[in-house]
Amino acid sequence: MEIVKVGMADFKVIKSTGILTTLGLGSCVGIALYDRINKVAGLAHIMLPSSTEIKNNSNKAKFADTAIQELVKEMILLGANKKYITAKLAGGSQMFSFDSNTDILRIGERNTLASKKKLQELDVPIVAEDTGGNYGRTIELNSQDGNLLIKTIGHGVKNI
Repeated sequence: MEIVKVGMADFKVIKSTGILTTLGLGSCVGIALYDRINKVAGLAHIMLPSSTEIKNNSNKAKFADTAIQELVKEMILLGANKKYITAKLAGGSQMFSFDSNTDILRIGERNTLASKKKLQELDVPIVAEDTGGNYGRTIELNSQDGNLLIKTIGHGVKNI
């Protein structure tokens, strides 16, 4: 089975039998999209919520607002039908605690909220999520059944 690694600020799409995986999700969010009818899978590893808040925003895979849109486009080019695409989210942790409550430090939560907002705009339902907490995650999206395997250190392994 083909294993395709998705780096930080990156996304990949596959149709063949395989696994899309990304390592070390902390405050970053993994957005796993899946068309169960056409067996097309896509995975994005976003770092920041919005491309409009940063000057150097040329990497569309880095931001929730642009990465999700591009991921859906790439999936459709590979044979997915938008009406069958569903989403699963993982990550969005608060890796460090701060005394301040400023928004800028709550990047994990902001990434999760921005991802949900963009998915809602694109009318892609979220069928499962494992977000929040203060620990890292590694995820694997199976292109044959859409299962998202989540591995953590100290918080077990689960399939959503």
